[in-house]
Amino acid sequence: MQIKLIIFDLDGTLVDTSGDITNALNYALKPYGLRDLTVEDTIKMVGEGITRLIEKILENERIQMRDTVIKRFLDYYSEHLVDFSTPYPHVRETLEKLNDYKKAVISNKREYLSTRLLDKLDLLKYFDLVVGSDTTSERKPSAVPVIYVFTKLGVNPDESIIVGDSNYDIEAGKKAGLKTVAVTYGYRERQYLIDADYIIDSMKDLLTLLDTNSYKFL
Repeated sequence: MQIKLIIFDLDGTLVDTSGDITNALNYALKPYGLRDLTVEDTIKMVGEGITRLIEKILENERIQMRDTVIKRFLDYYSEHLVDFSTPYPHVRETLEKLNDYKKAVISNKREYLSTRLLDKLDLLKYFDLVVGSDTTSERKPSAVPVIYVFTKLGVNPDESIIVGDSNYDIEAGKKAGLKTVAVTYGYRERQYLIDADYIIDSMKDLLTLLDTNSYKFL
């Protein structure tokens, strides 16, 4: 079956958001005497959504602060979405060459933040649907958001692929029955990507996999 739909992860796949997330985390945590996080610290922990990220940072002894810290994070981050965030190399030009495909984003970032981020970077126009962590009842690595995209866009799993930088994207794709493509330039080391059906080092390499006229994923 020829591919009709490409699902993309957002953070670490389309856009490097690590600097702005780190700044928002440090703002949110400042009143509580915790050390400042580096971008490298953040990259190691992101992927499961902001609630889980803050839970990891606070650990059990400070978990009662969670909701306050999340609110501080969201208040700051929503006003500083693209201070330092930029699309990865070749993302924009690759999307421009994929007009024959339906395209969706599934992020573990909340839907309104995902949509605003894409809009501010002039990438939203390339996508038919944006799904965030709060769009469906479950988030990646669950298959639920992937199945939601299938239903909304009227496409079957064997007509679709998912492109992401983490094991969460790969696991969600495999659970939903579609082929998976991992990018190596994002937030996860290659060792976490070995279960993907395909591994690429640049977004432009996606075009090699997707011969726009006749390539079929087997």
